[in-house]
Amino acid sequence: MNEGFSYPLDEDWSTEEIVAVVEFFEAVETGYEEGIPAGALKGHYKNFKQVVPTKSEEKTLFKEFKERSSFEPFTLTRQLKDSGDGDILKP
Repeated sequence: MNEGFSYPLDEDWSTEEIVAVVEFFEAVETGYEEGIPAGALKGHYKNFKQVVPTKSEEKTLFKEFKERSSFEPFTLTRQLKDSGDGDILKP
């Protein structure tokens, strides 16, 4: 995981908020590298949305993450609406 790139974070976030965002991005990495159960990603995405409630901020962070990692979070989050919790998501 995280091979030499930094996560897009806001210095105004609390430690708890940073943890939620990092865990979501780690879940996206896992999805790309080995697949992730939809239920697990859904939980991380829900926590992420508590920190980043607006679509515009989400899009900005997703873009920054993709530029740094080459992983596209939207590809996996888009799959959530049509997936059961036990389905394995992979781009």
